Amino acid sequence: MQQGTNGRINFDPEKAEQGLAQLVLTVVELVRQIVERHAMRRVEGGTLTDEQVENLGIALMNLEEKMEELKEVFGLDAEDLNIDLGPLGSLM
Repeated sequence: MQQGTNGRINFDPEKAEQGLAQLVLTVVELVRQIVERHAMRRVEGGTLTDEQVENLGIALMNLEEKMEELKEVFGLDAEDLNIDLGPLGSLM
């Protein structure tokens, strides 16, 4: 499974590992973005202590760093994780 030039996922048995990595990393990136937005709302709302804000920032930075490492391992870039959902538009 791999995203083709038209933005749709193509199934290729010889590239199954990369396709699976693309799918998993896409889901992880989507969840990361949702968590990051929610965290920013909580920070801006003042509902977190300074320690919680710091821990949250560190956790989000570590997750982003790990995502970059995994994208590099599987030869993916940010655009590869933006799967085309047809009439619904792009995922991210």
